Amino acid sequence: MEKNDSSIAVFTGLGHGVFHGFELSIPLFVPIWLSTFDVSPTTLGIVVGAGYALIGLFAPIAGVLADVYGSKRLVLLSTGGMGLAFATLSVLQSVVTLTVTLMIWGAMASLYHPSGLSLISRGAEKRGTVLAYHGAGGNVGMVVVPLAAIVLLAFYGWRTVTLLLTVPAAICVLVGLSVSFEETVFESASRRDDSDQSTSRSISDSLRDVVGNTRTLLIGGFVLLFAIQILYGVYYRGIFTFLPDVLTNLPIFETVAIGDRTIEAGQFAYSGLLLVGIFGQYTGGKVSDRGSSERALLGTFIALIIASALFVPASTMGVGPLVLVCVALGFFIYSFAPIAQSLVAEYVAAESHGLSFGYIYLGMFGVGAAGAALAGATLEYGGVTALFGVLTAVMALCAALAGVLVLRSTF
Repeated sequence: MEKNDSSIAVFTGLGHGVFHGFELSIPLFVPIWLSTFDVSPTTLGIVVGAGYALIGLFAPIAGVLADVYGSKRLVLLSTGGMGLAFATLSVLQSVVTLTVTLMIWGAMASLYHPSGLSLISRGAEKRGTVLAYHGAGGNVGMVVVPLAAIVLLAFYGWRTVTLLLTVPAAICVLVGLSVSFEETVFESASRRDDSDQSTSRSISDSLRDVVGNTRTLLIGGFVLLFAIQILYGVYYRGIFTFLPDVLTNLPIFETVAIGDRTIEAGQFAYSGLLLVGIFGQYTGGKVSDRGSSERALLGTFIALIIASALFVPASTMGVGPLVLVCVALGFFIYSFAPIAQSLVAEYVAAESHGLSFGYIYLGMFGVGAAGAALAGATLEYGGVTALFGVLTAVMALCAALAGVLVLRSTF
C-alpha cells in the first residue's frame, strides 16, 4: 500500500479495535451484572440494548459531523469518550446508573464508524484492501480486549477490570495524534474547490443538505442495503449479547484452571470465535476487491443460515462439532462487514459517504440493537433452541434481500 493508505489503515484499524474491543467485552460482564444488580435477562437485555442502540441512532449525526469537520477529529473523540465511559463503569452502584453509562458509551461509540469508514472511502486508493486491514484491526481488538477481560476477571473484581480495559483507548488516542494523512484524496474536484474557499462547511448548511441527500440515498440498491443492515444488526446483536452466557452454560464445556483460579471454557470458545473473525474480515475485503460483492454477500448469508441452524444440534454432539460451527459463525459473521461497506461505497457518491454510513449504522446498531432485547426475551422464555431458531429466520430474510441485489446487478 502507498503511505497514505497505510497511515489510514493504521489509524482506522486502531480505532476499530478499540470500538469492538469495548463492544464485545460488554457481554462478558452480562452474567456478572445479572447477579450484581439482581435483574432478569429480559431487563438486562433492554439495558444493554439501549446503550448499543445509541451507536446507530446517533450515527447519521456523526456522519454529518464527519462530512463537516473531517474524520480524524471524530475518531479521536470517539475513542477517548469510550474510554472515559468504560472507566465510569467501575464506580456504578445501580442498574439505573449502568443504563445511563452504557448509553453515554454508545453515544461516543456512534462517532466511530461513519467517520472512520468515510475516511477510508474518500482517502484510500485501495479501498477494499484498507477495509480489510480496518476489519482485521477491529477483530484483533475484539479478540485481545475480551480475552484480557476473561483472564483479568479470574484475578480481579469486575470494577477493576473495566478500569484496566481503558488502557487500549488511551494508547489509541496517543498514537492517533501522531499520525498524519490526506483525508479527501477521492473527494470530487468541486467539493475540494469549495473547501479551498472555506475551511469547513457550517453544520447548518450540512443539515440543510441532509434532506436532499437522504432523498438521493433512499432509492435503488441503497434501500436494500439499509434493510439488510437492519436485519443483520438484529442477528449480530442477538447472537453476541448472550453468547458468552450460552456457551458457559453448555455442559460440554468444563472449567479451565489458571493457578488457583478457574475460568469457564465457554468464555475461551467465545474468544476463539472472535479470533476467527480476523480471517473473515480480511477475506471479505479481498473478495470485494476481486469479484461481485453482491454474490459474496449472498454466499455469506447462506453460510450463516447453515451455521445458525446447526448450533443447537452441534452442542449436543460434543466439543468438536460445536467448535466447527463456532468457527463458521466467527468467519462469516465478520466477512459481512467489508463486503457490505464496499457496496455502500459503490452505490453512493463520495460527498455523501459520511451520511450514508451514518444511515447504515443507524440500521445496524440503532434499530438492530433490538436484537439484544429480542435475544434476552427469547432465551428467558424459549431457551437456546428458540433463540437460534429466531436468529436463523432473521438470516434467511437477509439472504432473500441479498438475492434481490444479485438479480439487480445481473440485469
